[in-house]
Amino acid sequence: MSTNKGHISQFIEKYYLHFNAAALVDAAKGYEDQLSNGAKMLVSLAGAMSTAELGKIFAEMIRQDKVHIISCTGANLEEDIMNLVAHSHYKRVPNYRDLTPQDEWDLLEKGLNRVTDTCIPEEEAFRRIQQHIVKIWKDAEAKGERYLPHEYMYKLLLSGVLEEYYEIDLKDSWMYAAAEKNLPIVCPGWEDSTMGNIFASYVLKRELKASTMKSGIEYMTFLADWYTENSEKGIGFFQIGGGIAGDFPICVVPMLYQDMERTDTPFWSYFCQISDSTTSYGSYSGAVPNEKITWGKLDINTPKFIIESDATIVAPLIFAYLLGM
Repeated sequence: MSTNKGHISQFIEKYYLHFNAAALVDAAKGYEDQLSNGAKMLVSLAGAMSTAELGKIFAEMIRQDKVHIISCTGANLEEDIMNLVAHSHYKRVPNYRDLTPQDEWDLLEKGLNRVTDTCIPEEEAFRRIQQHIVKIWKDAEAKGERYLPHEYMYKLLLSGVLEEYYEIDLKDSWMYAAAEKNLPIVCPGWEDSTMGNIFASYVLKRELKASTMKSGIEYMTFLADWYTENSEKGIGFFQIGGGIAGDFPICVVPMLYQDMERTDTPFWSYFCQISDSTTSYGSYSGAVPNEKITWGKLDINTPKFIIESDATIVAPLIFAYLLGM
């Protein structure tokens, strides 16, 4: 047992000995080995991890340089900031399994958009950000500038215009921690988010040009350059959930190797996925890591872990281990 670790780490090493529990410990130690060997780590965030307040521990992972690049959905990009500025207006619905269609409609009429047991307050969260981010978009366009979606979010956070609304400790916002470090982010499919929809509405109203927002192709070319420049000692892949947040970035390796014909491109040096999606027909989220060998993403010898459990339980424990808690 690791004597330099805190009580949480010692607990999981002592009692998490088999099945998904053992996979959790193995994956955490594998992640730690990657960092010890000088490798960098990509973390992908799918699902509603920001609304689940993963930022409380993920922000510290960022501050301690245990994450080097993030791939996340547009929802996770914005929902961490929403929680920062509107936390007290969120409503928890512990009996969400019992809601009727009428109950759901009543939540809609109150401006409460439900994510499992948590409702995001539309007026205080979405609109509070909207009024400020639209100004940043329009200012960039007036100057003939273009940025990636997360870069606009960084500008928003670092400008200080949201400070009057802060409702949680700033150290619990992973987006703010990332903005302070100017941490690389890829946000594939950003259009499929509230802010993406709002941006599209301004394009439809002819108040903004679509080109003012850099595209997903530009995210892929940015990631290709970053991977090429940072893969000398390996880059690991830690995937929370499935979907586009994971599938988009992992494809950069076969793209460089096969499409760019850069046959010296190294495979991902570590792979771990936390998912409760069971292996099924054609499911990406439920695909076992070995399937990724056939796509030229992982090597035969890449350390591979899959933890079939709830990421809101598993991810904080792994991060606590990495932080020595």
